[in-house]
Parts: sequence; structure tokens; C-alpha cells
Amino acid sequence: MPAQQKKIIFCIAGVFSFACALGTAAAIGTQLWIRGTILCKTGALLVNATGQELEKFIGEIQYGLFYGERVRQCGLGGRPFQFSFFPDLLKIIPASIHVSVILFCTVLIIFALVGTGFFMYNAFGSPYETLHGPVGLYLWTFIACSCGCLILILFSSEVKIHHLSEKIANFKEGSFTFKTHSEQFADSFWIILGCSLVHFMNALLIRFAGFEFPFSKSKDSATTTGAVDLMY
Repeated sequence: MPAQQKKIIFCIAGVFSFACALGTAAAIGTQLWIRGTILCKTGALLVNATGQELEKFIGEIQYGLFYGERVRQCGLGGRPFQFSFFPDLLKIIPASIHVSVILFCTVLIIFALVGTGFFMYNAFGSPYETLHGPVGLYLWTFIACSCGCLILILFSSEVKIHHLSEKIANFKEGSFTFKTHSEQFADSFWIILGCSLVHFMNALLIRFAGFEFPFSKSKDSATTTGAVDLMY
């Protein structure tokens, strides 16, 4: 591939990587990871609510990695309640998983920025054939993509397996019991998914630029090796 086309490809990949770093940084600070509704089970059972009456006992909840908000509905109107994960909810949530999600988000931002720098260096410089060159580009891209996948897996398990929304809804609730009525992943979660796909696409762009995947031997090198073996 001509050098000018390689330069364009590396610039595009660098811009994508930088956009992912900004998107991840923005996603961390929002409360748009989960949106859902919560049912006041105790209140609904007391009045035997059904049909449209049940709507008076369904509140809303949304949260991110650091804070969130829920609207408590127990038949007497909505009461908003804001909460933060640190330090309020650490005792009732799977703290190790939650902290791991935040750490992997940080690592994703760091390696997305590192990848941006190396993409631009390969576009406008003369890199060495080591971590400064294609091997480094594959490495940083693989790490960033892996971090994005781990974030999605860990956060999904925290929400679906450990019932995070339900634990938050019942936080500091003595006489009332709340149950998750519905929940769906919100914008920030899909941003992380998009970033993971972009980093995977960057790896394909590196390959499209003419650089072999690491640890893969080309046919020329195999032929050369065979010729050397025949000499001896």
C-alpha cells in the first residue's frame, strides 16, 4: 500500500481512538448507565393493586458508576431520592466488581490515548519495528478492546446477576420492599460497546494498511526458512 494511503488510515484510526477516549471519559461521569422502573411491592400488596392502580406504585431509577437518582412511588406521589455509590452503597453492592469496572474504564481511556499517540507517530514519523511500530499498535488496540469487553461483562453481571437496581431501590428502606419492574442499559453503556467495536475496527485498519498480525509468519519468511534448512 502506498505511504500516503497508510498515513490516511493511521490518521483515521488515531481520530477514532481519541474519540473513544473522550467518549469513555464522558460516560464515566454520567448517571446514564441504567434506566429502569421499580415497584413498591409492599404498598401494592397492601391495597391489592392491579392494572392501572399498579402504576401509582411504580417509580423510576437511573444511575451510573458514581451516583444516581430514584423516584419513590408508594401510592402518595413521587419522592425523588439521590444517592452516591461512594461511600453510601459500598456495603450493599458487590464493591469489588464495581471498582473493577471503574478501573477498567480508566485503563481504557489511558490506552486509547496511548493508541492515538502511536497512530499519529506511525502516520507522520518513522517508527521502529518494535512497540513503536505495528506491534505496538496491535498491542495498545488489543488492550483497549479487551478493557471495553471486560467493562461490559462485569457491569452486566453486576446488574443482572447481583440485582444491583433492586439493592439500590431497597437502600435505607425499613418497612417498604421494592422490586425491579423493568431495567435497560442506557447511553453510557452503549458508548462503551461502541468504543470496543471501534478498537476492534482499528485492528482491522492496521491489517488493511499492510501489516501482518503479530506472531503470524508470512509465506516469504516460511520459504526463506525452508531454503536455509535445505542448505544444511
